[in-house]
Amino acid sequence: MRPRLVAVFTALIVLVITALSVPLGLAYASHRANRLLLDRRADATRFAELADRAAREGDRTALVPEITRYAELYGAAVRIRDRDGALVAEAGGMDADDTAATRTALSGRTTEDLPALGPFGPRAVLIAEPAGRDAQVSGAVLLLAPTGRARHDIALVWAALALGALAVLGCSTLAARGLARWILRPVTELDHTAGEIAGGRMEARVAPDVGPAELRRLKARFNAMADAVSAAMDRQRTFVADASHELRTPLAVLSLRLENLQPHLAAEGTAEHEEAMAEIDRLGALVDDMLALARVESGAAARDVDAVAELRPRLAGWQEVFAAKGLTLEVDLPESRHVQAVPDAVARIADTALDNAHKFVPEGGTVTVGMEGTVLRVADDGPGLPEREQAEALGRFWRSGDHANVPGSGLGLAIAAELAKASGGTLRLLPGTPRGLVVELRMAAPPSGQP
Repeated sequence: MRPRLVAVFTALIVLVITALSVPLGLAYASHRANRLLLDRRADATRFAELADRAAREGDRTALVPEITRYAELYGAAVRIRDRDGALVAEAGGMDADDTAATRTALSGRTTEDLPALGPFGPRAVLIAEPAGRDAQVSGAVLLLAPTGRARHDIALVWAALALGALAVLGCSTLAARGLARWILRPVTELDHTAGEIAGGRMEARVAPDVGPAELRRLKARFNAMADAVSAAMDRQRTFVADASHELRTPLAVLSLRLENLQPHLAAEGTAEHEEAMAEIDRLGALVDDMLALARVESGAAARDVDAVAELRPRLAGWQEVFAAKGLTLEVDLPESRHVQAVPDAVARIADTALDNAHKFVPEGGTVTVGMEGTVLRVADDGPGLPEREQAEALGRFWRSGDHANVPGSGLGLAIAAELAKASGGTLRLLPGTPRGLVVELRMAAPPSGQP
């Protein structure tokens, strides 16, 4: 938006400068042309008096030296004609057609206007002046005056106007850029802060003391809204954490009492007792997952961790679990790989992916754990998920219709996704080749200067 605002402001400034400087330049050119006309017409009037005296007295001894000296002094050309249009005297090189000018002068009229002058022309102007007394015209004086000095003055004034316009345009453009920056800085801060809040940094706020009054009020209200949303989310997380924590004790007591009831049950109640215990175990797992999710959402700072060092102890334990089910766990990890992550997040995300693979990959299948750069992949050759369900599987309490009978709370991948987000990374589910599912965790490299 800033370039567009600067462009609009600059265009308006250019229009204003043009509207002021162009008429001013044209007005000066017209003024300089009129001054040239007045000066040269005065000379032509003096020559007309000499020409009329010479025509009456028949003596040109005063006329010819006068026009010759004038032509040499000013670089002009002077031509004197009688009332029949015949040439009487001439000085300088008259290289212009004087027919129309002669007709004007012999009709008793003088030159009233000159053509428009500019830095590049015309190089000379023709001025006509009738000679005679009262209504008697005895001849015509034609003066071809050079315009070099007038054009030079016009060029200087136009150049000064152009330089002044450029200077004003430059200063105005800088002022427009500063004004646009001042106006849009609150908008930029709001956009940046909104992105940070969307990225999980709920404490981000904007400075309310910069920009126009209307935008300052908007920033203050944005901060108030962010405070309210942050407080609401904190209360929600606190409630979930407290509720999950408080539910653990009643569930443990209920489980203990159900176990104590088992010896007193008849044979026909054993199946129902086992189902009740299974439900208690499922509720316990759900409460634990909700408590873990609340703790993850409460925020933990990401730092430089060795992902391979976190993974190896967990993978050693999973080797035995997979072998007991007839699955193969292949590990392809470097000696060490430092990433930016919440401590223990990489291992917990890998646990979730391996737990799902253990549940859904049939006997004889293979699960591969590999790492390239800062990307961790857990791939299996199991049934996988349809493409439409791969994005949904990262949501809370999501369960596939094909796996409704498989134990679980539906929070494992949601917790893993929150851990990835808290670490500044992303978690995705991708289709395997030729079949299966790939859990991909992309993490950020440590800041420069760290291992």
